[in-house]
Amino acid sequence: MIKKDFEEKRSVHTETIESDLVVVGGGMSGVCCALTAARAGITVTLVQDRPVLGGNASSEVRLWILGATSHMGNNNRWAREGGVIDEILVENTYRNPEGNPLIFDTILLEKVAEEENIRLLLNTTVYEIEKNDKTTISGVTGFCSQNSTKYQLRAPLFCDASGDGIVAFQAGAAFRMGAEDPEEFGEGFAPDVEDYGELLGHSLYFYTKDVGEPVKYVPPGFANKEAGKLPKVRNFDLQEHGCQLWWVEYGGRLDTIHQSEQIKWELWKVVYGIWDYVKNSGEYPEAETMTLEWVGTIPGKRESRRFEGDYMLTQQDIVEQREHDDAVAFGGWAMDLHPADGVYSEESSCTQWHSKGFYQIPYRCYYSKNINNLFLAGRIISASHVAFGSSRVMATCSHGAQAVGMAAVIATKKGLTPRQIADSPHINLLQKELNKRGQSIPLVSLEDEDNLVNGAAVTATSEFELSGLPPDGSWKELAHSAAQMLPLSSNKTYRLKFWVKAARPATLEIQLRTSSKQHNHTPDVTIDTRKIQLEQGEQEVKLDFSDTLDRDQYGFICFLENEDVSVKTTTKRVSGLLSVFRKVNKAVSNYGRQDPPDGIGIESFEFWTPERRPKGQNFAFEIEPAIQAFKAGNVNNGFSRPTNKPNGWIPNWYGDDQPTLTINWDNEKTIKKLVLMFDTDFDHPMESTLRGHPERVMPFCIGQYKIFDADDNLLCERENNHQTSNRIEFEQPVKTAKIAIKIKQRDPDVYAALFQVLCYNEGAELGT
Repeated sequence: MIKKDFEEKRSVHTETIESDLVVVGGGMSGVCCALTAARAGITVTLVQDRPVLGGNASSEVRLWILGATSHMGNNNRWAREGGVIDEILVENTYRNPEGNPLIFDTILLEKVAEEENIRLLLNTTVYEIEKNDKTTISGVTGFCSQNSTKYQLRAPLFCDASGDGIVAFQAGAAFRMGAEDPEEFGEGFAPDVEDYGELLGHSLYFYTKDVGEPVKYVPPGFANKEAGKLPKVRNFDLQEHGCQLWWVEYGGRLDTIHQSEQIKWELWKVVYGIWDYVKNSGEYPEAETMTLEWVGTIPGKRESRRFEGDYMLTQQDIVEQREHDDAVAFGGWAMDLHPADGVYSEESSCTQWHSKGFYQIPYRCYYSKNINNLFLAGRIISASHVAFGSSRVMATCSHGAQAVGMAAVIATKKGLTPRQIADSPHINLLQKELNKRGQSIPLVSLEDEDNLVNGAAVTATSEFELSGLPPDGSWKELAHSAAQMLPLSSNKTYRLKFWVKAARPATLEIQLRTSSKQHNHTPDVTIDTRKIQLEQGEQEVKLDFSDTLDRDQYGFICFLENEDVSVKTTTKRVSGLLSVFRKVNKAVSNYGRQDPPDGIGIESFEFWTPERRPKGQNFAFEIEPAIQAFKAGNVNNGFSRPTNKPNGWIPNWYGDDQPTLTINWDNEKTIKKLVLMFDTDFDHPMESTLRGHPERVMPFCIGQYKIFDADDNLLCERENNHQTSNRIEFEQPVKTAKIAIKIKQRDPDVYAALFQVLCYNEGAELGT
């Protein structure tokens, strides 16, 4: 029994926690930052003001995670973000292909709970900061209402991933809120704030369910009785629910921080008003047996403060795909702005303009220019309002937060400030350590002097030579223009054969195209054109393009739209090969072609996008000379996904009984760690919730392998791999002059690749 007499005042229980890094905010950015830092050896306190992790991706809000892949609706091929965010999305697809947000919660909680270097504080709101001096934070204070405990958190480094920037704001860091004038950065897409507004609003989602018997609905008194008259609700689609209702948005003309509760109430009025309209207007008789299953209790917030770093990302960085020496992450979602009036607006719910490829984000965007020990992560990074329209999405935010986590490791181990890491050689170390973990920074290859594979001879029992794919699939009608992407060599002429079928005599136009930038996958350059006269029926089409590519990159064999013609497909899939189509994806403002108004600084181009499996078959073809882009040496070329070429080793799966990659040294090496990078289909968006996926394991991912030393001793065996990155650490260092990796094919119709092999001894800096 506890019994206390009267006291004039009592203090709540207080606990002081010291760590190397405090991360405030447990959304996707905070989680990926904390995991990256903790795994690399520093202690992290992760503070989250909600009962679960994930922020907008959690079961409390239920927004799917997206980034540069943009629902496979743009020209960014193999663009899913790498590193920890990739690991999480791949794991979620494996465990939770149905997209249940509750299951996704458990995956995040498990990942964080497994890390000994992370102290997780849920339901804890940071409300105060302390400083050593004007530009240095010494601590933050938070309170957990569930255990009535005040936490005083001390660290030399802080990361604000809170969404609204509560730490950066109280520390006095320079920030912006709203849209810049077009003249400030020369951004033609900057909005007219009087008409369009200058802030994106909040959204609130709801789920519905058919219970099989009539359900009466009596709306709450606060429901908007006129919701059915709203322009975006008049033609409400009953098949849409969850984050497909992103357009149920409000608040862009209010203070999206201090009026957030007011915005939530207005969204509740709209949501319950929409359901009143559906159930009681008589316009939806099919809804008689439907009920509301879930309505969000906190809205998903898009925009508030953005803090200034030493560099500010702008429209030009995105459209021109500017290169930065300090690139540490990438983006690729469209510049996506919304009218401030949201669901009440007569305008389109969003205006999206894409670039021709993904773009680099420099490290200088990820720390405050005023506070010398404060990192920025998530949607608050240093970007203009227009650029923020692209960089704000969760996969992009998470990818950049991983760079912050690793920068914090380097700062801790080398005694540096965030700003000092921006200079050489520290930025090169940051890029290296990120790419070792699968970050895949565009145009930045992994150059790692510690990787023992550099000094080895890499050979294989076989290497796949692509001379064609058999015509054993279905016929694909050219209802839309279609193309086969092939990794072609510079200054080389190719002879190709395809199989076509014409419903009647027809003229088929075929073009050889490529991209104006070597690493892009927008076929905006036409190299050669052929017009083929077809007879009725099935026939072979032979092509001999006389013009060539002037550099190694993907070529597009384009079959222009002709509904009288079909092209034969194949059942075979190959890592680094895709068919693409000039089709529409309205969800991401892809209408087949992008034609912006004059003067806004956006490029016009066509969209050529893949189909999701089980569709998306390659076209059958033969090619001479054979494409030799799948060599064993690719596993040490510095890239771990397709770029301008496949970048992987593929064996001759049909002629090699035991495909084996061998790494030979002239003398014995001491090996402590191995890293293998596999193909989990970086073209797949792996939306985290709502949208189901047909596969738990990507068909390109090698599931079984064994690793042997020079004496044929088995060092490691995996039976059911589904992850991109496999990190193998031996209990005792292995001394050997050879490593042999024997792999097994998962699907006989899939030519799967091994992308990268890294090998380290115990002295590798910062670990792997």
